[in-house]
Order: sequence, then C-alpha cells, then structure tokens
Amino acid sequence: MTAPPSSATHGRPPSAFVLVLLALAGAGLFVLFAALGWWQAERRVWKLALIERVEQRLHAAPAALPPRSQWPRANAAEHEYLPVQVQGHWLAAKTVLTQATTELGSGWWVLTPLALADGGQVLVNRGFIPDTLRAQWPARDPLARQAEGAPAQVTGLLRMSEPGGGFLRRNAPAEGRWHSRDVAAIAQSQGLADAAPFFIDAGIPRLAPPAAQPAAGSDGPWPRPGLTVVQFHNSHLVYVLTWWGLAAMVLGAAVLVARYELRVRARQPR
Repeated sequence: MTAPPSSATHGRPPSAFVLVLLALAGAGLFVLFAALGWWQAERRVWKLALIERVEQRLHAAPAALPPRSQWPRANAAEHEYLPVQVQGHWLAAKTVLTQATTELGSGWWVLTPLALADGGQVLVNRGFIPDTLRAQWPARDPLARQAEGAPAQVTGLLRMSEPGGGFLRRNAPAEGRWHSRDVAAIAQSQGLADAAPFFIDAGIPRLAPPAAQPAAGSDGPWPRPGLTVVQFHNSHLVYVLTWWGLAAMVLGAAVLVARYELRVRARQPR
C-alpha cells in the first residue's frame, strides 16, 4: 500500500530559478507599461500644444505663402492650417478630383493648380462637389467660363500633402483615380515642374459658419469651399491611465506573490 505524501510536500515553494524568471518577467512588464504610459503623457503634452497652436493660427490674419526657398522645409508643426492668401491664375486644364467625405456626404475634392504671380505653382483644393457631379465635371466647372489666364486670388488654409492614398486604397495616377491629396504625385501626373510640396484648402471655416452653407442637395455653388475639419483626436490621457494602471497591477501582483512566498517559506521546517 502506497503511503500518502508527506504534508511537508504541500505548499513547497518554487525553485529559485522559477522565482528569478517570474521576477524578470514582472520587472520587464512593469518597465514596458510604465514607459508606454510616459510616452503617451509626452504625446498628450505635444497634442495639447498643437491644438493651442492651431487655434491661434486659425484666428490670425491670412499671410503670404512661405518663400519658395523655404518650400522644401515646410512641415506640419510650423505651417499646417496656417491662413494664407495668394495671387495667380488658374491652370484649369490640370484639375484633378480626389475622393472626399464631408459633412455634406461623400463626393470629390476639386484640386486645381494656381500659377503664382512670382513663379511656381500651388495646388488649391477649391472645394467639394457631390458624387452626382463627378461625370459632369469639368463641364460644370465655373473655371470653364473664365478667360484663360485671368487673375485669381485665393484665401485658405495651408495643408500638408497626403501621400500614398486612402485606407487600403492606393492612388492610381495613370487611371486618374485619387484617394488622397498626394501633392507630389498629382504634380508629377499633371506636369507641374515647380509645384509647392503643400496645398491650400480654399476658404477658412471660421469665416463661413455651417449655418451659412447651402444644403448638400442644392444646386450650388460648386465646388463648395470652407469644409476643412480642424479637429484633433486626443485620447492620450486614457492611454496614460491604461498603461500606468497595468504597471500598477503588475507591481501589486508582485507584492502579493512576494508575501505569499514569504509565508510559505516561513512554514517550512528548518
């Protein structure tokens, strides 16, 4: 008859090797979660500063475009959503349409190059047209009724390029399919040799409140400018609390395991 196991075998603490592995795993997780929380805290500070900076820009008077010598150094931190005013003449034959989703529904942005008075070109997002007008453009384009080379003035927001395409959809320049406002690709496809690396969203939202906008189903005017959405997703505080909460849970679990091991070892015969 087999003798029952000795009571001394119950509650036997794990080996030192197992404890070291658990300690290393716990320390690694704690450092990882704490670092991710710190990174999100820094991102939150950056995002709040960005929101404040953009708010100040939106209420500033329109300025001139950055000089052409500074175009290669244009960046979102210094130039995104900057109100600008430019003069030139439209290159209507080089207009492209890119897919858009706005408060008026799905449709297309109308992007036309503006030849600047002091040289170079800048793409201008002249506004939104509904999907029903896609097949009728450019016949419905108001620029078709203007004299070639007529002077034009544009006031709007400076925007950075959107390279590549949309979600799971790539731009196809050869087929005339554009899912994003990829300035470099559009300029190349339209033969613009000296185009700015950014574009302009015509119209400034604060100067055209939504209440003044005609309904989506109206006859116009098209394209509809001033639909830029200036909104930043800011959930960094939630991420900070999540990561630091996980770090605290790892620390709490480590304390519980340590206390349990101490009690088990204290009951072991010496």
